[in-house]
Amino acid sequence: MALRDVVTLLRPQQWVKNVFVFAPGFFAFRLGEGEVFAASLGGALAFGLVASSIYVLNDALDVEADRRHPEKCLRPLAAGTVSMREAAGAAAGCALAGFALGGFLGERVLELLLFYAILNGAYSLRLKHVPLVDVFCVATGFLLRIFVGGAATGIALSSWIIVMTFLLALFIALAKRRDDVLHAAAGRDVRAATAGYNLPLVDMALGVLASVTLVAYLMYTMAPEVGERFGGRPVYLTFPWVLLGILRYFQRTLVFQDSGSPTRIILSDRFLQGVLALWVLSFFFLGR
Repeated sequence: MALRDVVTLLRPQQWVKNVFVFAPGFFAFRLGEGEVFAASLGGALAFGLVASSIYVLNDALDVEADRRHPEKCLRPLAAGTVSMREAAGAAAGCALAGFALGGFLGERVLELLLFYAILNGAYSLRLKHVPLVDVFCVATGFLLRIFVGGAATGIALSSWIIVMTFLLALFIALAKRRDDVLHAAAGRDVRAATAGYNLPLVDMALGVLASVTLVAYLMYTMAPEVGERFGGRPVYLTFPWVLLGILRYFQRTLVFQDSGSPTRIILSDRFLQGVLALWVLSFFFLGR
């Protein structure tokens, strides 16, 4: 067993999802405060450790199916480069460290991490095989990230951030499921839940979710309390970047037929990274 294989097993690249933990501080415009940033960083680290332990559990349960998958066969357990015993030790270590850090950040953070672990344990064992329920579980995982960010920093979450996070996460989860539908159409072995989806259903749902997400974001930018926080500045001017980002993701999904790994897309798509950077910068300019 090589350390590199253990690290691969823990999927540290998936930790990019934990940027959602910073969302409460970002939208409250308080990430520049040392205590808020440190608490957000701690929450993101705790969530990442617990999530890594769940990834190992999921790989252990799916090891036989992964060996028949065109891409997942390269995962350490499926490829045999890490043993089940070694994987169990790595998962236990990550879980204990994550829960310990969560407990240090507060009882509420620890409760949220435990709920995430229970939900995703159920997802790995059964719920990922139930169409529609599977994508709702994935979206709930993203929602729990912002709750952890709020609990760690003591920042109250607005209804806007909760709704927008869930809708965006559901959109991304369905785009990923579309990739599974394409694999199934090509005769490749995929998860059982894919039988409950087809391209017309997924494409229609993606269109609906994108539309509702954009409307929710636009309503957020024009909410009176948001305008007051930014001194009456036109926060709605950030809307074009959100629209462009979603259209780019649609392009990757529908034109390039590439939506299997949201993390890989975020880490490799320079166009999308540029849009995200401009969106963040526009908030900082408006807040000055």
